Amino acid sequence: MKIAVVGTGYVGLVTGTCLAETGNQVTCVDINEQKVKMMQDGKLPIYEPGLELIFNRNISQKRLLFTTDLATAIADAQIIFLALPTPPGGDGSADLSYVLGAAKDIAKLVTDYKVIVTKSTVPVGTADKVTAVIKANTNVECAVVSNPEFLREGVAVEDFMKPDRVVVGTTDERARKLIAELYAPYVRQGNPVIFMDERSSELTKYAANSFLATKISFMNEVANLCELVGADVDMVRRGIGADNRIGNRFLFSGIGYGGSCFPKDVQALAKSAQENKYDFKILNSVMEVNEIQKKVLVQKLKQYYNNDLKGKKFAMWGLAFKPETDDIREAPALYIIDELLAAGATITVYDPEGMKNVKALLGDKIAYGVDPYEVLNDADALLIVTEWSVFRTPDFEQVAGLLKSKVIFDGRNLYDLQKMIDLGFYYNSIGRKIIN
Repeated sequence: MKIAVVGTGYVGLVTGTCLAETGNQVTCVDINEQKVKMMQDGKLPIYEPGLELIFNRNISQKRLLFTTDLATAIADAQIIFLALPTPPGGDGSADLSYVLGAAKDIAKLVTDYKVIVTKSTVPVGTADKVTAVIKANTNVECAVVSNPEFLREGVAVEDFMKPDRVVVGTTDERARKLIAELYAPYVRQGNPVIFMDERSSELTKYAANSFLATKISFMNEVANLCELVGADVDMVRRGIGADNRIGNRFLFSGIGYGGSCFPKDVQALAKSAQENKYDFKILNSVMEVNEIQKKVLVQKLKQYYNNDLKGKKFAMWGLAFKPETDDIREAPALYIIDELLAAGATITVYDPEGMKNVKALLGDKIAYGVDPYEVLNDADALLIVTEWSVFRTPDFEQVAGLLKSKVIFDGRNLYDLQKMIDLGFYYNSIGRKIIN
């Protein structure tokens, strides 16, 4: 099948590459000439485990092409995916200008029936808006389909190649058959392709991410209560996670959620509810809890240092919003850094993949290390912000020897409490007792 993917951000690039992997002819189009040239040369603009191998394989076998020319990309395509940014506007609503602009450009170019798929996360009613734009700019029949992505950064290739489910919103029978044929290789083990109307499909993505964000904020609230009553949030998590009605995923407490999806999707769903005169109380609380939780490590530091962080030097392990990605969008690390700098502290950071993006954003406001241990040298305390595997079993003797004091503030609960007692560290984590 011949496919066009408009937009080569995280979703578009993973989508295009994985579609090519099952034999489709895929052309990805982007307006950024430098980025397109980079991809044509076989260089990935993002870090995503497992993507580079199939990316280069499909380029070499000429199933995956890149261009800046929209007309060329869509000329023979049966299906056109719109994988464009939908950033939050000033009021929290999703900005659809990129999606609707692309739809208008496509409509002026089409000469035969096309299935136009919104892969971006978009508010309810977007398919109707895209349809209206297309009809206003062409007499050629086209179908607009909602097909939200459910890709987790760090395991996105696996999620696409072996999805839990594929959600498709369409009332066009011809489009339904084409989409079913396209996704057949990915659901051979029996996982469902769930067809529904466009509006239900659009809401499904927002509801899924908002529910997961709610679980995270709920457990962070439980963790905060655990610290007050002397309970251990890890024990509570195991106790409730064993209930199959609840499940054990997204129950880990920490320093809040970030990334490109949860913050903007929760905000957009709450805004959509507001526009329809519905007060979505739970989502408003979820966002409030998350904003507070992003800075909980700073509050712990201020309490430990008697509200005087001026002149303190902190080592930070982790910048990306989660491990196995270089994505720093809405990362809690950025909020922590801002607060610490404002308090007069200095910071040296290490992250396996996120430092380049942070350096582009913050420059020399902070210092960067070449490995986890370099940043510890002469630091007053170590802050753990992202749960990369490399941080899980450090050489604690080396850590203790490099720090001024054996002090660790752990925002991801990586270490066993008894071990930290035995090692003689001051260890302050989330929702567990403080080790002195």
